[in-house]
Amino acid sequence: MPGEQLIECVPNFSEGNDLSIIKQITDQIESVEGVTLLDVDPGKATNRTVVTFVGPPEPVLEAAVRAARKAGELIDMSKHKGAHPRFGAMDVCPLVPVANITMDETVVYARKLAQRLADELGMTIYCYENAAFSEERRNLAYVRAGEYEGLKDKLSRPEGKPDFGPAVFNPRWGATAVGARDFLVAYNVNLNTTSVRRANAIAFDIREKGRPMREGHPITGKVVRDQHGNPVMIPGSLKCVKAIGWYIKEYGIAQISINLTNLSVTPVHVAFDECVKKAAERGVRVTGSELVGLIPLRAMLDAGRYFLRKQQRSTGVSDRELIKIAVKSLGLNDLYPFKPEEKIIEYAIEARKGKKQPRLIDLSVQDFVEETASESPAPGGGSVSAAVGALGAALATMVANLSSHKAGWDERWEEFSNWAEKGKAHYVELLRLIDEDTRAFNQLMSAFGLPQNTEVQKAERRQAIQSATRGAIEVPLQVMQKALESMEVMRAMAEIGNPSSVSDAGVGAICARSAVLGAMLNVKINCSNLEDADFVNEVLAKGQAIERQARELEETILQIVNQKIAAGQS
Repeated sequence: MPGEQLIECVPNFSEGNDLSIIKQITDQIESVEGVTLLDVDPGKATNRTVVTFVGPPEPVLEAAVRAARKAGELIDMSKHKGAHPRFGAMDVCPLVPVANITMDETVVYARKLAQRLADELGMTIYCYENAAFSEERRNLAYVRAGEYEGLKDKLSRPEGKPDFGPAVFNPRWGATAVGARDFLVAYNVNLNTTSVRRANAIAFDIREKGRPMREGHPITGKVVRDQHGNPVMIPGSLKCVKAIGWYIKEYGIAQISINLTNLSVTPVHVAFDECVKKAAERGVRVTGSELVGLIPLRAMLDAGRYFLRKQQRSTGVSDRELIKIAVKSLGLNDLYPFKPEEKIIEYAIEARKGKKQPRLIDLSVQDFVEETASESPAPGGGSVSAAVGALGAALATMVANLSSHKAGWDERWEEFSNWAEKGKAHYVELLRLIDEDTRAFNQLMSAFGLPQNTEVQKAERRQAIQSATRGAIEVPLQVMQKALESMEVMRAMAEIGNPSSVSDAGVGAICARSAVLGAMLNVKINCSNLEDADFVNEVLAKGQAIERQARELEETILQIVNQKIAAGQS
């Protein structure tokens, strides 16, 4: 999953009572390969169901189209009653960037989805929030004004023309708002008080909207109003934050209930620390916090790094360690155990998939070795080369982390933390390439197994083999490049790192060089089966250059290592 683009889709369907209808809609979502259904939340009073699913962009769009089609077949808006504002069978359908994708890219996909819904299903579509084509339509309330009952009249007016699809009232389907918005995190901060008034005061301190300005007494004084009669507000300390205080009978505490509407502006850890600060000013203590729903992995990793930096500790540790630090620092275990596999969206996806195809990197060292030794041709030399490279980069990262925490070197903690971050990035990529190499090999074997009974089949098989062979060349070439890049960290750690660990930097260099040489053998053997001579020559020249640099760097690093070892023994 590292590097894969992920978006979340949260369609709201105007049916919350007939679960069989909802099941038929969600079955359409689950029928799309690569999409994971995370949550289905029906509401009886609202007669509305909120569905959450995630996946790569194109499969998510396909799932949304299939769900919309089924909703149009099963939901009749002319008979719909509910407490929530609505104007369509699939009322809203926002896309949310989750991993490795920007908001601008998500907007493009949202508008593409809008176009597909209009073209393929004949739906009337308005675009809102970041996908809107005009400023006023960014606001969903503006787009949905008049609701279903006023839709026919709205469509008859020029200002009510939809962004995509017919400006004709469809009494059964109504209209749909398609948008792109930031990931919204529902987050509660726990207090050592039962006072809702105290919790509200802290909420007003931090939320962007703030509190009304008053004449005289800050609580009982008359509210100051502007020339239009609206209350004049004193802004709170945090942007993109909505908050209110409430009492939770189940736990016997008051909480600050927070919606974080843009994690890039105000992340979870900043909101938490601001609550700690404002609570202390009012004689209240924060005891922990609670995450409602799911959170992106990057938000938890950012929190872990934030709290490590406050301790002047290296941030170049594993994701598992960063998450542990974040959970402890935010007090996410205060009310009940925090389970990353259920609360972190990327991990929840993996858990829901059930890991149908176990990864090599999930095996124990013993199991990996025994699998390599078995009769199966994969994992082979390419995956082993990537594994050796990952171990080398991990050793360099270890030296950086040890140096960052070395007594007497406190002023240099950030310097070594930065090196550890670089080393971690290298070993994470090399770990990914362990399975990628085996996947490339399996694709090549599948191509060789294609039928060749007719001339057409023979041509298709030949093309598939050539395509798969190219992939089997490119992956070990990536291993070579990444292993070579990791040697920058090993050289730095040999030169400036903790002298007691200099031998580890040397072993790391040997591993990196071995990874380069091993991967090059895989490049060569697969090049012998490729017909594209120009590509082969280019790849071999590049591989030879990497191999030469790796040998030279290894020699340089080992000279530094041996000199330092000798100096320490004299």
